[in-house]
Amino acid sequence: MKFVDEATIRIEAGNGGNGALSFRREKFIPRGGPDGGDGGDGGSVYLVGREGLNTLVDFRHTRVFRGESGAKGGGSNCTGKSGKDLYVPVPLGTRVTDAEAEELIGEITHDGESLLVAHGGRGGLGNTHFKSSTNRSPRRMTPGKPGERRALALELQVLADAGLLGLPNAGKSTFLRAVSDARPKVADYPFTTLHPHLGVVRIEESRSFVVADIPGLIEGAAEGAGLGHQFLRHLSRTNILLHLVDMAPLEPDADPAAGVKAIESELKKFNPALAKRERWLVLNKMDLLPAEERETQAKRLLKKLKWKGPVYRISAINREGCRELAMDLMRRLEQLKKKTGKTTHVRKRQP
Repeated sequence: MKFVDEATIRIEAGNGGNGALSFRREKFIPRGGPDGGDGGDGGSVYLVGREGLNTLVDFRHTRVFRGESGAKGGGSNCTGKSGKDLYVPVPLGTRVTDAEAEELIGEITHDGESLLVAHGGRGGLGNTHFKSSTNRSPRRMTPGKPGERRALALELQVLADAGLLGLPNAGKSTFLRAVSDARPKVADYPFTTLHPHLGVVRIEESRSFVVADIPGLIEGAAEGAGLGHQFLRHLSRTNILLHLVDMAPLEPDADPAAGVKAIESELKKFNPALAKRERWLVLNKMDLLPAEERETQAKRLLKKLKWKGPVYRISAINREGCRELAMDLMRRLEQLKKKTGKTTHVRKRQP
């Protein structure tokens, strides 16, 4: 099964134009000599980062991208026109790999950043270049060089400040709808989310951050079980992980603590550094528990996990506690930015 965060495309740079075979022919100049110009260079192909693009879905419809070929040379030492370079917009966070050689070409992480993926062919030489003292009428020219052609595998690692983590039906999509303008699909069956969703959470007019909702994880995800480990890659770009826990599972014998530990295990298998990422525990669906049992069950879970990090109790469907969590998350992201000096993906609206 193929998802919108991966695509394979064909890139073809423009061919160089042929050199010209021409001789000067003017009245009163019987032996004007060679005057064939060079061919124009072919256009190269670049991938360029474009803020605002979130998926690679457009590459499912357009798979081949060609640079413009150079024009052939002309008489009177006229060089052919070079082909225009082609710039293909891609989302920020796109990794580019040569599909045949399986070699990483580069990664695009900034708006406007460009990556050369195929050189245009050099233009051929006109016969003027082959003139010498012993060959004054050369009938030789060279054709233009073909442009580079290659298949590229594109892989999008979502750029987000916070990533939502949890088992299927933990309420991640509902939470994203509650705190942002994103509208992921919400239903009461597993794997509602089939590809990552991004939501911009606006705290104030000039303060906001991005949250990524990825499909729910199950045991064995690091080896490709369920929806596979490919979505774990998206979490590697986040600064903070929000681990949502369903406090009122439908199965009567379900153990929320066991679910948390299972996901922790998958994180360690996939990437030990990711397992050490700052993670907040978000106890969701608290409204479904009897009022007198809510705090007791929360304390029991925290004791089993020996949890020492931040804990929030929310009801995403009623938006209870979501605003406070979002505001605390905004403050923490700003602290991280000041502490590390690194740019998070906090977005500020221009005045």
